[in-house]
Parts: sequence; structure tokens; C-alpha cells
Amino acid sequence: MLVFFILCSVLIAGSAVSGADVVESVRAYTRNQEFDYASWTLEALGSKLSFATLQPEKLLDQQKTLEIIVSYIQQVQKVQQLNATLEVIYADPNTKDPQSATEPLKVELTREQARLDALAPVAEEILQAQLSQILAELGFGLAGQVFPPVLYQVTQLPLSLVVSPRTEIKRLADISLEAGLDTLEKEALEQQVFDALDYSALVVPVGGIGAYPTMVMQTADLVWLTEVIAHEWTHNYLTLRPLGINYNTSPDLRTINETTASLAGKELSRMWLERFYPTLLPEPEQETPAPSVPVPGDEQLAFDFRVEMRDTRITVDEMLANAEVEQAEAYMEARRQFFWENGYLIRKLNQAYFAFYGAYNDEPGGGAAGTDPIGPAVTALRAQKSSLKSFLWEISWVTSFEGVQGLLTD
Repeated sequence: MLVFFILCSVLIAGSAVSGADVVESVRAYTRNQEFDYASWTLEALGSKLSFATLQPEKLLDQQKTLEIIVSYIQQVQKVQQLNATLEVIYADPNTKDPQSATEPLKVELTREQARLDALAPVAEEILQAQLSQILAELGFGLAGQVFPPVLYQVTQLPLSLVVSPRTEIKRLADISLEAGLDTLEKEALEQQVFDALDYSALVVPVGGIGAYPTMVMQTADLVWLTEVIAHEWTHNYLTLRPLGINYNTSPDLRTINETTASLAGKELSRMWLERFYPTLLPEPEQETPAPSVPVPGDEQLAFDFRVEMRDTRITVDEMLANAEVEQAEAYMEARRQFFWENGYLIRKLNQAYFAFYGAYNDEPGGGAAGTDPIGPAVTALRAQKSSLKSFLWEISWVTSFEGVQGLLTD
């Protein structure tokens, strides 16, 4: 069993972290801040292996597992609220002695964090077992064992430095940085890359990483948590096949990977919640039909982020195609302010922003992907397949966008 886990970690973690396509000139500015995946993986695997032998999920009935997961979510929420309160006190200029003012809160936070630390491994084992059961029933299991096994750990996630040429939207590098960089440090690094190398750069947060075990951000939102766990397992599944192996080969393959994982993550999350947490399942979103006659003064309510971002991407693509680089950058800054005024707090909108967010193209409207046809094609392929297993199996062997198109039937 130990050899099996090590094999998975080498195959998956090694390919999940960008390496071959990293621009070495950019790394000259990031080496001292890069995330150490090797150390994290060894520590996480050790923790998982030591706890997995206990298999607590097999000793608990469904009601007890529900109680544990609800308690875990509530405990995460409590710790997050305490941390938020601490930040507010320290940020408040009217607090004369924040150190003394926060002492009781720090004691309470230490106590509640210890409770969360005790709950987390049990909750993770339960959630892993539940997703494994669903995947086995969908046909992903062999002799009752899902491959690769579902294995994740909630952790503080590294940040990603995304680098794109200024002349086109294309991800040249995606370098994982240590967590915890503040805004000034992010801005300084982005500016260094811009000034020295003439690249567009952006430090972005991520919700999960397909290492092994997969890395998942702490959250009190069970819907989001299950979706991300399933999303990252899908990356693990794809990484053992051509589509995932070639993740960094081209922007097209990256978009196919991310769109596939997003579709599978949402589908598996829905099944998961319906099976084990029906009382926590949100109602399906109902689309509100647009009024046939515009209502005067209702422009603010009509703001649609995805449509506006799609229009922005299309315009930027056109400007860059006409070599209007500086004009495109001025336009993006104006649009960033426009989004800010409508409640979307985007720190920086540039080529690197679109190079990163444009790869997630599983929802209608395009958003940061603009008119990219890849996401709609992958979504159409899923609609044509009778099962999630057949969809993932077929698309996992694709090595180009033309391969996706070849799988589509009229």
C-alpha cells in the first residue's frame, strides 16, 4: 500500500506543478518565494497514511458522519470568524493597544483551532470515503478501489504567479509562491517582471491544486468544498492519461483540462450532496427571464459580470491583434475601474488575468474566456455522453482541440 501511494504521488504531484514550461528568466525573481511542493507532499502523505490505517469512516453510521461534518463546518466558520475579528481590531485606528485588546480572543482562537485540528482528519477521511463510494458506483473503481484513490488535505494554499506576453494572451509561466504574500509584495513582484522582462504578470489565489494529496483551501461552504475536492480528483484522474500529462503543452489543452475538471467537479458535488447531505443541498439556480421592456433607472440591477468580462476579453483580443498593446492596457485599467464600481473588486486586470481565468470555461457566456470555442465544445461533449465515466474516459485521451471536435456528433 505504501508503494502504491508513493507511485501516485510521483505520477500526479510531479505533473501537477508547472515545471517544463516555466520561464527561467521569471524565476530569477521568484526563487526565494517559491512553494516547496516536495516537503509539503512528504508531510501530507505521512499524515494521511498514519490516519488512513484507522479508517474511522467505517466505524460510523450515516447519521454520525453527518453530525461530524456539520460540526466540522461549524468549527471552520467559528475559527474564520475569530480570525476576522482579530484582523478588524488590529486594523482599527481607534484601538490604542491591539496586543492587549486581543489577548482574550487569541486564547479563544487557540482553543478553537485545536478543536478544528482534531476534527479535520476525521472529516477528511469521511469525505474521501463518500466521494470514493460515488466514484466506484459510477464505474471508476476496480475491485472496489478507485484509482487514483481520493486523497486530499485542507491546507493554506500557495499563490500562483501567472505570466503572459503583453502582445497576446498566453500563459507562459505559472509559478507557485509561498502563501501569505501581502498586497505590496504581490505588486512589487509583478512590477519587477513587467519592468525587467516586459511581461504581464499577476499573483492570483487558487482554491485547489491537483498535487497528491490534492490541496484544498479551508472553507465553511460544503457545496464549494465538495466541488473542489471532486474537481481536483478529476485532475488526478486526467494526469494519468494523455490529456492531463499534456496539461502544460498548450493553452488549448489547459482549457480542456480545466473545463473538464470544472464540469465533473460540479456534477460529482451535486451527486455527493444529494446522497449524503440532502438537507444541506442548495436549490438549483433559477434563471430569471430578462424583461421585454427595459426599466428606466434599472441599469445597476442589470449588470452581468460574465457578459461584461466576455466583452472586455473580446475587445482586448482585437486590440492586441492590431498591435495596440498600450491602448489595450489602458482599456483594461478603465474596465477594472468599471467592474470595481459595480461591486467586483479586481486588483489588477491585465493579460495575465485573462491567461489564468480564461482557462475556466464551463459556464455559458464565456466570461474571461471571451469567444474561445473550447469550453462550449467540451460542455457539448459532456451533454452527448450518457455517463460521466464515458465522458472522462474519452476526453482523457484527447491531445488537441481537434480531438474534442472529432468526438462530437452532429
